[in-house]
Amino acid sequence: ALSEGTQFSAPVTVLLAILMGFLVLVTVLGNALVILAFVVDKSLRTQGNFFFLNLALADFLVGGFCIPLYIPYILTDEWKFGKGVCKLWLVVDYLVCTASGFNIVLISFDRFVSVTRAVSYRVQKGITKTTVAKMVTVWIAAFLLYGPAIISWEYIAQQSIIPENKCYAEFHYNWYFLMIASTIEFFTPFISVTYFNLSIYFNIRKRTPVRRESSSPAQKGCELFCCKKKREHVSVFTKRGDEKNEKVSSFTPSKPAVGRLGTHNLQNISGTTQKAEVANTAASRFRLSRDKKIAKSLAIVVCIFAVCWAPYTLLMIIRAGCHGRCIHHDLYEVSFWLLWLNSAINPILYPLCHISFRKAFLKLFCPAKAKIHPNVFT
Repeated sequence: ALSEGTQFSAPVTVLLAILMGFLVLVTVLGNALVILAFVVDKSLRTQGNFFFLNLALADFLVGGFCIPLYIPYILTDEWKFGKGVCKLWLVVDYLVCTASGFNIVLISFDRFVSVTRAVSYRVQKGITKTTVAKMVTVWIAAFLLYGPAIISWEYIAQQSIIPENKCYAEFHYNWYFLMIASTIEFFTPFISVTYFNLSIYFNIRKRTPVRRESSSPAQKGCELFCCKKKREHVSVFTKRGDEKNEKVSSFTPSKPAVGRLGTHNLQNISGTTQKAEVANTAASRFRLSRDKKIAKSLAIVVCIFAVCWAPYTLLMIIRAGCHGRCIHHDLYEVSFWLLWLNSAINPILYPLCHISFRKAFLKLFCPAKAKIHPNVFT
């Protein structure tokens, strides 16, 4: 961000300082909680969840390093930490914000694979070399996008356009560079995650059975199977002498004793086949229900990402094109804070969208309740 002649009255300065401090607190504590959950709860360490950990690390640095250094700068309109710290702050700020966006893409791709290639995805459990490679690649790509330019721009141009008491990137008004960078940083990721979301949606829609008035054989089998299980459960409470007769009368038609053996064997064969079909149907329904939850949670995360990133990206490009004369500074400043706000919202989305995180947070805050009710969220 670029602070240009911003001056606030004393009450406004205090209010802004409190609000910014609160944002820092929420961002740091929220993402620290996610990181701590991975340390405490081993069941959380699945392949897909490690990408959420990668996102939490990026968002934690936003709240723990980037925002605190910017607060005195925006309130006083003067950078007081020197040119070296300014370079470091710019590199880290651009790095973690870009890494946060790239992690959203990685999470979206992981969820896309888990839905569309479920069999091969389930083979890989926990962290693998491929998972680590993807996480590291996100940070390398995020650094290469802006880092070298921030460090070397003034040396290549053989001059600096930054005033002594200001801190912003040398390419702040370079429209061509920002257009290319923003395409890689926002537009390409946004198109990618939109594609992943639509693919998941159509995959689920294709697998969702059309409801009809007449039940299918599998549905009837499921109802019969459930009915039998229910009757078996009820028969436990009957008198011992009548239990056998009740079970037989529940499952077998009334036939002469001579043909009972053949009928019983036939029923065993058909019953086994029917149970297998019912099991497959139940498993398919479970996977479909799980994938719907994945799609819903992913859609929420992506929508928040778009709302927080789009204003800043568009205003940054327009601002660079007109050299800051066509976009009001306060509007640009709000869009910049909206970008940072995404890092505070992300850890709040985890417990809302994922049962595994709700369980982990329950273990952290209420360990006694988690032991008494281990399946409270299932």
